[in-house]
Amino acid sequence: MRCRRALVTLVTVTTLLSGTPMAAHAAYAGEVAYWAMNEPPGATRMIDSSGNGLNGQIGREVGTGIFHHGSTGYRFDRLEPDTPPARPGHLVVVPDASALNPGDRDFAVTLRLRTTHHFGNIVQKGQSTTEGGNFKLQIPNGRVQCLFRGSRGVLEAIAPYSINDGDWHVVTCVRVSTGVALAIDGRRVAGREGWTGPIYNNWPLTIGGKLDCDQRTVGCDYYAGDLDYLSIQTA
Repeated sequence: MRCRRALVTLVTVTTLLSGTPMAAHAAYAGEVAYWAMNEPPGATRMIDSSGNGLNGQIGREVGTGIFHHGSTGYRFDRLEPDTPPARPGHLVVVPDASALNPGDRDFAVTLRLRTTHHFGNIVQKGQSTTEGGNFKLQIPNGRVQCLFRGSRGVLEAIAPYSINDGDWHVVTCVRVSTGVALAIDGRRVAGREGWTGPIYNNWPLTIGGKLDCDQRTVGCDYYAGDLDYLSIQTA
């Protein structure tokens, strides 16, 4: 059921962003990955239930089997920003796969989170200097930011309000040919028009912070909070 709702969100947000009918997207939209994050305590493997085999490695510092208000997910404890050493065990890492690159396709990332903190990168593939571009969702000051960087430039949609209230929220970050958009709990809250250009890199996808960082010259921007599920769709 959550997969179906995420797919509807992709169609809805692209419609709001472009202002034109997107019926064709409903016909051709496809699920790249769906991580339910329902693994039990002590799990080391994040299972992709889409059938595409994009499983991830769960770091030893990531809490699994965490139950809160009817949902089971992962917990990422708070780490002090820019304080060495780097903590790669705080991450979930999905190996590089071409399907995880937006390329020139319509591309949506949907996740359900809860946090009382105000800092950190939630999910990303690549970093700001990565050749080929990158995308990420982050939550500075409790406000979600949706960013895509491609060969033609950077587009970012920033939520106008914070969601670090300790409640569950569903966030969708979309890149289409006419811009990027951000939806929270099924409602479009921000968007930017333009075209990023294609995005391809050979980096893994990371959940919970940066992969290449040392907490000295490059902060790891570790996320603090819970995640219930994460999905990626294309159209």
